[in-house]
Amino acid sequence: MKKIGILGGTFDPPHLGHLIIANEVLHTHKLNEIWFMPNQEPPHKIKTNAVKDEDRVNLLKLAIEGHPHFKIELIELERKGPSYTFDTMKILTEGHPDNQFYFIIGADMIEYLPKWKNISQLIEIVQFIGVRRPSYRHESLYPILYADVPEMGISSSLIRGRLKENKTIRYLVPEAVRSYIKENHLYGS
Repeated sequence: MKKIGILGGTFDPPHLGHLIIANEVLHTHKLNEIWFMPNQEPPHKIKTNAVKDEDRVNLLKLAIEGHPHFKIELIELERKGPSYTFDTMKILTEGHPDNQFYFIIGADMIEYLPKWKNISQLIEIVQFIGVRRPSYRHESLYPILYADVPEMGISSSLIRGRLKENKTIRYLVPEAVRSYIKENHLYGS
C-alpha cells in the first residue's frame, strides 16, 4: 500500500511553512507522497475570496514544482459547499483502495477534533498526523501520530497583509510564487 499524506488548506497563498510541514511529515513518517488539497469552503474558517481558485491552484503548482513526492488533489475544489474531511476522505479511500491515507493537521486542530463531522467514522478510514507547536496542547482522545516541525511564524494572512502594505514577501514564499503574485497583481500587490 502507498502511504499518502493529505495536507488540506486554503493555500491563499501557499508559503514555505506549508512546504516545510509537508516535507517534515513525509520524511518523519516515511510516506510515499503528500497530496496538497486546496479546499473550497473550509467549515472552520472564512475563505477570503482574495483570488480565484485557478490562481490558488497555479500558485500551489509553482510552490511544489520540482518535488517528486508532492502532488495536488483537487477533489474539494471540484465540489461546491463546505469541505468536510469525512466526505472527502470517504470518496478518496473508495477511489484509491490501494492507498493508506494520513491526514495532516495543525496543533490548533488537535483540540478541535471532537467537533469534526463524523469524527468516530473518520478515524476508522484515516490516520491523523498532528504537527506539534509549543503553545498548544497535544493530548487527544483520538489516535494521532505526531511530527515535529521547525517553529516559524509564517502564515497566509501575514503574507496577504504584507502584500496589501506593499512590503516584501521574499523568502516567505518560493520565488516562483512571489513572481506569479507580482505578475498577476494578486492580493493588492
